[in-house]
Amino acid sequence: MNSCIFVKKTRTIMNSAAILQLNFKETRRRSIHVWKGIPEEFLHWKPDAKALSCIEMIRHVLEGEHLFHTIIKNRGNLGDYTSPWKNLAYTNVMDELSFAEPYKNSFYKMLEELSATDLTDIVIRREEVNQEKKLGDYLNRMVYHEAVHVGQLLGYLRTLKIKRPQVWD
Repeated sequence: MNSCIFVKKTRTIMNSAAILQLNFKETRRRSIHVWKGIPEEFLHWKPDAKALSCIEMIRHVLEGEHLFHTIIKNRGNLGDYTSPWKNLAYTNVMDELSFAEPYKNSFYKMLEELSATDLTDIVIRREEVNQEKKLGDYLNRMVYHEAVHVGQLLGYLRTLKIKRPQVWD
């Protein structure tokens, strides 16, 4: 007896805000995969004296997300911003991720509340750097920042001749 199973395909339409959310979550998932693939003994390695170490670059990305989120909430004005990471010792990847978790969750909550029109109607004005961007553009630059640094870390691992985590699944 032949049995057939029919699966009804549902059509999901993603708006711009949903695509951005997916891009942020996928980029972070892949970043974490790379970060966890750095052997602990190499977390403080850097290619030269002026470069960030692996752990510093991870912190830079996580702290940067909070900084960018603050800029977005204030529509560009940083005010008297003090980083929650100030004076926090570098330890390991899991500690960095744990510390950043509530800030990441707050940022993702903001992303989930965005409408497609928010991406074009909200403007981020950073007078101190003579910059004015629509929110959608600003968010794209923000996720690109993380992707660039993950690429740098993959380059670090190649230089160290360490097996690089597979990011393309």
